[in-house]
Amino acid sequence: MEQSELQRLISYTERTLLQTVTIRSISHGEPVRVEAEPQGWKTLGAGNYAAVFVSEQYPDIAVKVYAEGREGWESECEVYRLIGRHPAYSECYYADRCNGHSYLLLKRLTGKTLYQCVLEGEIIPKQVIDDIDAALDYARSQGLHPHDVHGKNVMVKDGRGLVVDISDFLKTDPCAMWDDLKKAYNRIYMPFLSKKPVPVPAWVMNGVRKGYRLIKHSSIINRSSS
Repeated sequence: MEQSELQRLISYTERTLLQTVTIRSISHGEPVRVEAEPQGWKTLGAGNYAAVFVSEQYPDIAVKVYAEGREGWESECEVYRLIGRHPAYSECYYADRCNGHSYLLLKRLTGKTLYQCVLEGEIIPKQVIDDIDAALDYARSQGLHPHDVHGKNVMVKDGRGLVVDISDFLKTDPCAMWDDLKKAYNRIYMPFLSKKPVPVPAWVMNGVRKGYRLIKHSSIINRSSS
């Protein structure tokens, strides 16, 4: 992005989004809540730390805004510095604080998450899994530690794999989410759904997600008590 265009984007974002947006942190275990969305902006999603917005004027840019009191902005800035440019990842054009908000201007990634593909009965090519594996290996080569890589944080775009959220890649504690997802892909998706995928109801997916969390939580408790 040219410097002049970046300066216009920064000015527009700070003037129209960050002066009026309201993001509430209700509970540290739940996604933040967007309570005031400025005209001309749309909320793309909300996570446990921040919300992501896109403007009608800059549809290729995603603006990630952290809720007040939620940590992680400094770490995410460092992750993007280390990751540099890679086809499977977004890119950070700019990061700063304005009007009490910590924010990042990111290249917008588009596509469907693996979670959406399963919900809608879309094919997930093996190439996607290979691409994400290669992208995570690249992150490790840059001194990062892939963390929290699950079906809602990885995408399919034109048959290739993308990693959407890398904000936790400085964490060093073990995370088996991606390995567990690959096991499910190889043992369940490939033999039963890959040739003729069918939509999977949301209530089934939510049940699987809750069951997975319960199993993981129980295993952590068992390890700590042994």
